[in-house]
This record gives sequence, structure tokens and C-alpha cells, in this order.
Amino acid sequence: MNAKDTARKILDESLVGTMATVQDNKPFSRYMTFFNEDFTLYTATSKQTDKVEELEGNPNTHILIGYDGEGYDDAYLEIMGTVKVTDDESLKEKVWNEHMKPWFSGPEDPNLVILKVTPESMRLMNKKGQEPQDIKFN
Repeated sequence: MNAKDTARKILDESLVGTMATVQDNKPFSRYMTFFNEDFTLYTATSKQTDKVEELEGNPNTHILIGYDGEGYDDAYLEIMGTVKVTDDESLKEKVWNEHMKPWFSGPEDPNLVILKVTPESMRLMNKKGQEPQDIKFN
């Protein structure tokens, strides 16, 4: 399996990763649940969260996703990208799932927004015995 196929598999199988934003010129990370479509990532949040304010001030992010198991030879991705905060109804419907009910009344909840992460670079890390590999999109 080549690096791009491995990256696609990681994104399809790993739902939780860390997402860093910039707060007062310092990195701030939190766990997020991701949905992906052809290397673009989506995650739901409330428009009233600090991360939305941070991303509106600086749309750059760094995501780690895919690391699981005992920590040895677990392939994972480092993703650098930019984030767009959107309340697009079709994206809200696509990302919505029942696990969001404690925070939102449904996909039509006015506080629900989707963070659309467009990767600028992606690296496959820790693949057994291999150096980090850059994922090419073209």
C-alpha cells in the first residue's frame, strides 16, 4: 500500500484526532471527531466555542490523527491546513450523527457549525521502518 492509500485508510478508520489552533500566539490543542471526504476533513462544533473565535483570527491548524494501539509502529498523519467555519446546511446534515445530541438539538441547531479543514500538507508518520512520507494530492 502506497503512502496516499495508507493516508486514506487512516482517515477512513480514525475518527478522533487532535486539532491545534492558535490562542494568544500560542498553540492550543483539543480532541475532535473528524469526517473526511477525499482528504478534506470536517468536524462539528458550537459557534460559541473559543476555537471558532481562534480560527476566525487565524485559520491555520495542525491535526494529528490515526495513532492508536500501544505506540509502536502505529502509522498516523500530521496534517497542516486551513479551516473555514461554515453553517452550510448540507454539510451539517452530512456530518450530523446521534452522538452530537448532548450538545445540539439536531443538524438545524443554530449553534452548530462545521469546520472544513483543507490540507496544505500531509505527512504519513511512523509507518513500520519507513521515513516520514509526504502525501501528494496532484
